[in-house]
Order: sequence, then structure tokens, then C-alpha cells
Amino acid sequence: MTAQTPPPTKKEFCIAYPLYKEFTFAEEHDQEGWNVFFSQEPIDTYCPECNAHSIFHQHNNGNTPHYIDAWAGSRRYSVLLRCSRNSAHHLFFLFDIEGRTVQKIGQYPSLADLNTYDVRQYSTVLSREDFKEFTKAIGLAAHGVGVGSFVYLRRIFENLVDAAYQVAKSDSGWDDEAYCKGRMAERIQLLGGHLPEFLVENRSMYKILSQGVHELTENECLAAFPVVKMGIELVLDEKLAAAAKQQKLEEAKKAIHGLVSKAGAEVRSGTSR
Repeated sequence: MTAQTPPPTKKEFCIAYPLYKEFTFAEEHDQEGWNVFFSQEPIDTYCPECNAHSIFHQHNNGNTPHYIDAWAGSRRYSVLLRCSRNSAHHLFFLFDIEGRTVQKIGQYPSLADLNTYDVRQYSTVLSREDFKEFTKAIGLAAHGVGVGSFVYLRRIFENLVDAAYQVAKSDSGWDDEAYCKGRMAERIQLLGGHLPEFLVENRSMYKILSQGVHELTENECLAAFPVVKMGIELVLDEKLAAAAKQQKLEEAKKAIHGLVSKAGAEVRSGTSR
């Protein structure tokens, strides 16, 4: 990675950067480098031991250097973050530094553990297999495997479209021949009434996923992964919202039916007296 790339924040380097991915801090970004190792900036992330989000603060052993290039050279630094809910809960990161080039060479818990908590909600709108593949994609990306992560995301995308197709093909006037002959973008357009609006409007996502599998490098896939993942999450968010609305409608119907039945029973009881 070149020095011209915007430097990562402490949270990005600890929580999002895969192991062994290097970043070279330019001299004008010595402060950002210092922050990675010594900043007390709070980090909001998942605590595996609390099984919930928490705020973490760095625990520094010994004196904290105040000159901003103190971290540069040839050395290793460890970063220990303590959970504000329970100080016995830790996140640990180990960094290797050569000059101004930094890479994370170890951590506990794993990146996959820290990054899959927020997607657990989608298990209710994905099949068990698709949810497993979604978490695999996140785990692979977290460990620097870009192309492999795209393979899983593309499969999930295709399954979302196919699930809509299984419903749509029973519609009156459905043109199955046009669907089967169409490219993915055309198929999504035909399924407009059965797919979340975000997916229909951004059907080019599939092209990005296919390019990732067949044309893009590992680093290009890793750079694009957060955007594509966010796109799929937005699709799933719409499905979650639709499912919640449907559940609320069913509960309201059931409640109204109960009130009507109760009122009817009271009327009949009054009549009988």
C-alpha cells in the first residue's frame, strides 16, 4: 500500500485490517501512526465475552512517548484494549514495524469473531446455508482473501434473485423465456415487484461481483468488499423490514379479531340475560 493512501484510524487498523497487510505512513502522518499504538481514543466494537457491543480503551504499560515519531523504527508493539463493561475483557493486537511500514501480525479474538456479530440479525432472512456463506465471506475478507470472499457474496446475491424468481414465475403473464434468456441485470428488472428496491436500483452490483471473481486482483476485491457487503446488507435490511411489517400486520389482525370476538361474546351474553 502506498504512502498516498489515507492512513487508517486506530479502529480500522485493529478491527478491520487483515493480518499481514502492510501500511506505510508518510512522515506527515506520523501523528496517525502514533495514534495506532498509543492513542486513548475509545473504540466501539463487539466484545465476544460480553456478547454485545462495548467501548474499549487502551491499557498502556509504562510511559507513553510524547514525540510523534516514537513508534517508527524496527520494533514490535502490542496494543491491549480493555472493555469498559468489564476490565477483565481484553482485545489484543501485535504489530510489526520496519521504518514507517506497519503490519498487524497477531490478534485475539480473531477478525472473524469481531466482524460477524453485527450480521447475526440476517440469519432470519437468509437460509442457513446462505448465512453460513455470508459469514465465511466476511471471515475470508478479514484474513485478506478478496477473490474468495467475492465468490460467496456472488452466490448469496444469485440465491436472493432465484428466491424471488421462484415466487414470480407463478404470476399471471410471467414471461419465463425472457427471464431465462436475460442477463442478470435484465432478470432483476423483470423481478422488480419481488425484489427489494435497493437491489433493483443497484443491479450493477452483480457485475462488480463477477468482475471480482474473474478479473480483479485480491487487493482490488478487498478494497471493494466493504461496499458490496454494505449493498447486500441493505437488501437484507429491506427484507428484515418487510418481515417485521408482516409480523406486525399479523399480530394486529389477531388482536383485532380477538377484540371483535370478545365484543361479540359480550353482546350475546347480554342478550341471553
